[in-house]
Amino acid sequence: MLGRAFQDLNRLRQISAAMARHGFGAYLERMRLRDVLGRDAPPPGQPLPPPDRTTAARFRTMLGELGPTFIKLGQLLSSRPDVLPSHWVDELEKLQDACPPVGVAEIREEIERGLGRPVEALFAALDPVPLASASIAQVHRATTHEGVQVVVKVQRPRIREQIESDLALLHDLAGLLEAVVEETGIYTPTGVMEEFDRTIHEELDFSNEARNATAMYETSAGREFLVIPRVHKALSCDTVLTLDYVEGVKVSDVTAEAGFDLEQVARNVIEASFRQLFEDGLFHGDPHPGNILVLPGNRIALLDFGLVGRLSRVQQEALVTLIVAVALRDPETVARVLNRIGVPDARAPITEFREDIRVILDRYLGLRLDEIRSATLLRDLLDLAIRHRIRIPKEYAVLAKASVTIEGIIRRLYPKLDILEVGLPYAKELLLSRFNPSDASGLVMRALLKLQGLAEDVPTQLSQILVDLEGGKFRVNVASDAIDRIGGHVRALGVLLFLGLLAAGLTVGGLVVLAGGEGLLGGLALGAAALLCAFAAAYHLATLRMRKISLRRWLKR
Repeated sequence: MLGRAFQDLNRLRQISAAMARHGFGAYLERMRLRDVLGRDAPPPGQPLPPPDRTTAARFRTMLGELGPTFIKLGQLLSSRPDVLPSHWVDELEKLQDACPPVGVAEIREEIERGLGRPVEALFAALDPVPLASASIAQVHRATTHEGVQVVVKVQRPRIREQIESDLALLHDLAGLLEAVVEETGIYTPTGVMEEFDRTIHEELDFSNEARNATAMYETSAGREFLVIPRVHKALSCDTVLTLDYVEGVKVSDVTAEAGFDLEQVARNVIEASFRQLFEDGLFHGDPHPGNILVLPGNRIALLDFGLVGRLSRVQQEALVTLIVAVALRDPETVARVLNRIGVPDARAPITEFREDIRVILDRYLGLRLDEIRSATLLRDLLDLAIRHRIRIPKEYAVLAKASVTIEGIIRRLYPKLDILEVGLPYAKELLLSRFNPSDASGLVMRALLKLQGLAEDVPTQLSQILVDLEGGKFRVNVASDAIDRIGGHVRALGVLLFLGLLAAGLTVGGLVVLAGGEGLLGGLALGAAALLCAFAAAYHLATLRMRKISLRRWLKR
């Protein structure tokens, strides 16, 4: 335990040194990290960095230097445009998740430790040169004893221990940051860390990715234009993942000169995306160009299923309603849908929200569908929801980020293609299915049953309310942040008054003892003790009134 404590302290020194090196040293003073690090802390007195657009770039560089855990944290934040401004998201997307390769001997040991058998019994051949080497895993090409070409994703040795140690420190730092940040909005540092903790533990367990890949493989069956690699379960575990090897060209490197039909490739990318959204409810959450390959016949293949989004039928319908409302430029419906799918942090007038949405929709008024950048529109609506303190579910945030990436790919492949026009038939199909009585999911029947239950329950509930009101049992609880703040100030004033009276009483008592001549030393000691208590109380209260950091101004840099 003592060794772990020294290790954590040393890691904290590394983090603080990186913060100081990249212009964030002033925040160490605010979080009181110098009190922990002592003489090993960076030099004090550093001013806060000037507000500029390079803050995000310096933050990204710092995360890259601090290693795998921090790189993954940056990647998580880059997938959440509902948490950070767009220029921060764009900057964190540049984080390179590449590390020097691990020797093949260690990789073989990890495979044997995970699967419990010698490598020779598992594979006919294992290429010693890795295809890729990232912060958490390394990928090698191999051949099974049945002659199937596969890729083997192997977790790096001792990576779990390193991440667990960093997570403990990050949780502590998040708590310190939350204590000194002026406003945290609807996403607190500790809340973000809790989500990151869950996400990175899911990524460390390769069985989660295997389930995601298997689910997408099964839902994509029968779609000739789409290839999902098959998982080899007998050659996979929580630290080793084996999938079919897929050979193709990265979508960013596809050209017409190489014999590809760029328009058809773009249509296939869109069709795969919309079918996943409106039919499967299961979509690829990180479709960057490195995860999309183009195969002969203009087919596409998807890779890397660590981040997969899931939409329930209700969420799919809400998404369709939102798309139709945007297409019809109906701010009332857009406001109510966003308010319904999100979780308002505080009750805000929907009229203000609606008027802000009207301004955004008017910005696109008069543009043709092929002139509207849907990704930009989604970002604008997401930013607006956050500004009105509406917490958007993670699935929609991941979807918004994925849509930005997909649109960028389509614009590069075939900029004349109208994404909304191609995808509208899928949305219409799902929208019409809501009102189809023969739908196997029984949505219409369930809606009628809910309406019937509502008609039966409302009169009874209203009657009960009236009875309670008449009998004096009806109570209304009122919650107010302003009242809570006043209560906190009153409690603090009470503590201050108590300490002041205590110090005054002790001082007067000491003077009385001194004046009575019952002991010079005793009186002086009592008076000195009283004064020390008073000074200690005043210092303690003064140190609690730290000026907090404005998170909003910091993120705008």
